[in-house]
Amino acid sequence: MTLSLRTRQDVVIVDPERFLAAARAAFRELYPEATEEELAENVRDVRDAAFVLVERHGGLTADEPGPPGLLPGRRFQDRPDGLSPAGRMQHLTLGEAELLQDYGCFLPEDPFALTVKRV
Repeated sequence: MTLSLRTRQDVVIVDPERFLAAARAAFRELYPEATEEELAENVRDVRDAAFVLVERHGGLTADEPGPPGLLPGRRFQDRPDGLSPAGRMQHLTLGEAELLQDYGCFLPEDPFALTVKRV
């Protein structure tokens, strides 16, 4: 039996400077021996910052604080990471037809598409 978990996590960057600072701090936690040059090379832009945070926290944010039922369009403005969590969901699939490992280095066009075996 196989299990596949697809995750979607949405965030809004409300303060780009705090966001990049949080990513740089996360990089420092992950790689305390890294030089300033390595830090600058590995956290250059939003994409780099996002991947560092995912590596550090397992997601874009370490947590999803805030009151439940935040109204659509409302954003958290005061988080230290400069992010406003905007939703998270997961989809669990049993019996995925092709596992990522089975594709080798040639992934399908959409690796998130559902390919469940029909039994």
